[in-house]
Parts: sequence; structure tokens; C-alpha cells
Amino acid sequence: MLTRLKVDGFKNLVNVDVRFGAFTCIAGANGVGKSNLFDAIAFMSALADRSIVEAALSVRDEAGRGGDLRDLFHRSGLQQADEMSFEAEMIISPSGLDDFGQPARATTTFLRYSLRLKYRGDEGAYPIELLSEELSHINLTEWRDHLRFETSKEWRDSALQGRRTTPLISTDEIKRSIKLHQDGGSRGRPLERHAANLPRTILSASNAAESPTVLLARREMQSWRLLQLEPSVLRRPDEFTASPRLAVDGSHLPAMLYHLSRSNPNVYYQLVATLSELIEDVREVLIDRDDKREIYTLQVRAVDGTTHSAKALSDGTLRFLALAALRLDSTDTGVICLEEPENGIHPLRIPAMLHLLEGIAVDTMAPMGTDNPLRQVIINTHSPVIVRGIKPDELLAAKQVERLDDEGNRYTHVQFLGLSDTWRTKHEEESIPLGDLLAYLSPIDRQYFDEGRVVDREDVRQLILPDFSSEIE
Repeated sequence: MLTRLKVDGFKNLVNVDVRFGAFTCIAGANGVGKSNLFDAIAFMSALADRSIVEAALSVRDEAGRGGDLRDLFHRSGLQQADEMSFEAEMIISPSGLDDFGQPARATTTFLRYSLRLKYRGDEGAYPIELLSEELSHINLTEWRDHLRFETSKEWRDSALQGRRTTPLISTDEIKRSIKLHQDGGSRGRPLERHAANLPRTILSASNAAESPTVLLARREMQSWRLLQLEPSVLRRPDEFTASPRLAVDGSHLPAMLYHLSRSNPNVYYQLVATLSELIEDVREVLIDRDDKREIYTLQVRAVDGTTHSAKALSDGTLRFLALAALRLDSTDTGVICLEEPENGIHPLRIPAMLHLLEGIAVDTMAPMGTDNPLRQVIINTHSPVIVRGIKPDELLAAKQVERLDDEGNRYTHVQFLGLSDTWRTKHEEESIPLGDLLAYLSPIDRQYFDEGRVVDREDVRQLILPDFSSEIE
């Protein structure tokens, strides 16, 4: 679970400091930088799994494609930064498996991970250099300073475990080396590596034998993902050998549901109960197992008994079904980022989608367990329906701000602000100006349209909220 993220020098993220709860909704206009925050999370996840260059190349540009490595660093006028830094506070699972199936148990589950990267182009062996990397514990007695959202003692006791007094990964600035401190039962000297020659982070190469806590931090970061559910992919059947886990593009939904049903015979009934909030004409969800062709196919049976394959379902229904299945999979944990979940959903059904997304996230008032996995949801949106429907402390507004750098160059970056009188702003943090929420609270500003629109009909105008934009400066 990602509880806090600091980013500096990545795209238009400059001195960004964001706190997350179990469910967070980021609202803002197109192009303001909401997606860049998701890209930063995805980049950190990729760094835990790949080389630094591979992770950088996996980050999309504005057109949604992998961009140039230089474009990841913040630009101010004609000047471009050559360093970027990240710091993440996280809660990790107390146990897990390494790449060879060996068990690992963390000495502590509340951690802070940070790293600094520098662009050096052709100056060294690798175009991006790892300047520093650190992984340390957060004292459990200081949880109030770090977990500002509401929690119960039962949840904290299940999520925050163990203790430690020394760092797990540290950087020697003088020697320019990074040390991995072992905690897997070995009392040996730290493993030391020269930073300039590292193609990947120390965390990404950890194993259970020498440092189980580092490994489980790596597992947590690997679970941070941006879901981009593609309807064309969700419609595909799966081979028997397909992964039982839902991929970020929606692949393997049939295999996932089939394997879920093996461990939970009621899974299809639970799916129908959830889908009924969105679609009234669903009586049954099932997976057809074709032993001859060795494939699984998703099917939905309507109230009248007609069976429809996934190819006949709407885009919105498929996305809703995938998220409903994800909610039922207690083994699928981590951070789920989702862009504009309202796409393909009728406005009247958006509250049901929002309710589902909130239900996917961990309940921090109940103990963690198979029925309450450590899972977190972060969405971004510009939908008024969603902004009006979320809880006040779930909202972050993305706002573009103009600044001058030390050399007088003008640049823009993004701020993420919470509503006043919520846990996000109780410690004197700046809050969202209420005027910035007008676009979400006022249904339409007629000054942008000529006469004769639907909104100008008298009978329609009587149904919508008054235009009160002039009442707030």
C-alpha cells in the first residue's frame, strides 16, 4: 500500500508530495498532469522489476507511446533538469515468495524507499545513472504522523508489524556506493556495489535468502500497476495454460474467473449480484470450458435465457465485469491505478461503478485478511458525476501552477490539493480553492454555447441545478 509519494524532476512533477488513503480520486482538466503522477508510480514499479533503462523506456509519452529517455526529466523553458528523485512510504505484506518459490518474512512492514537518478547520456556505461538508493523502516510508534487517514487499531495491528533499527539499503555518498544490509538470518557484512556501474536498482535484484524484507518491498512495488482495460482484449478467450491473474490490459479474464470459481463456487453468483447494479438483464455469468480446443470463453446469460458471448457485451459491461472479478480475487493485492473509469458507462450507472471501485480497496477499519486484502485504488477523472459522488477526504484536485526557476525561466508544474477540513489538510496543508470545483458542481456554463441548445429548453432548465458560478469568486 502506497501511503505517501514525493516526486521531483519527473516530467511536470516538481516538489510533489502526495498522501494516499485506501481510495483516492484525482480530479483535474486534461493535460494538467494527472497521468504523470500515474506514470511516476508505474516507473517506480518498473524499476523494481527491470533495468533502469528498460523501466524508463516503458514510460509512455503524451501520445501514449514509449518516449525518449530525456523527456522524463523536467523541462523549464530551454533548460532541462538532469536529475529526478522519488520517495515512497509504503506498507508491505509480512510474507511472500521469491522468484524461486522460497518463502520470505519481513522484519518490519512499514518502509520508506527513495532513489535519485541522473541523466548522463553517452558519458558513462548507462544513459541514466543511479545516484542513490535507500530503504529504511518507519517506526511503528510514529504511525500517526504517517497514516493520517482513519484506521482502526485492529487494522493497524494486522498491517503494521515487526521492528528494525538499521537501514535495509543505504548509500555511501563519499564512496558513491550502495549497500544492501542483510536481514535474512545472516550477520555478514553488507553487500556493496559501486553506484555508477549499476544497470538496475539494488532492490530489483533482492532475494529471500539474504534480505527478505527488501524482497517483499520489491513485491509490493511490482504490484503497483496502471489498469488500461481494453474491451477487445477482454473479449478474447483464454487457453488452459493462461495466467489466472488479470493483466493490466484485461487479458486472462476468462482464466481468472475459471480459477476463482474453483476456490470459490459462489463466485459467479457474487458477480451477478454486483453486475445487477449496472445491468438488470443478467441472470448468470459463466465460463465455458472447451476441452477439445483447450480454451475458456466468457459468457453471460440474460434473464430470458439467451446466452451471449463476451463478443456481444458492451465495452462498459466488460470493464465493469473485470473490476467486479478483481474485487473477488483476494490474492490480487497492491496499488491499482485507473484512468477515467467512467468511460463507456452511462451517467446513471457511474455511482455503481464508483461504489465498486471503493469496494475493491482495503477497509482500514477492519483487520486485513482474505476477505479484506491489502489493496488500494487510485483513479483520475474529469467527470462531475464522480467528483460529486466521492467522499470529501477521497478527493485530490490537480491544479496547474506557473513558477519561475532560479534563472528566471517560467515553467508550469502540477499541484495536488485536498479539500479543507479533511485528513489531507489538517496539518496546515494548502487546500483546494472552492472556485476550482465549480466545473464539477455547476452542470453547464451556457456562456460557451450559442442559443437553442437542449439546456435552453425551459422544461430542461427546471430539472438541473442553477448556474451559481457568479456567486463564488
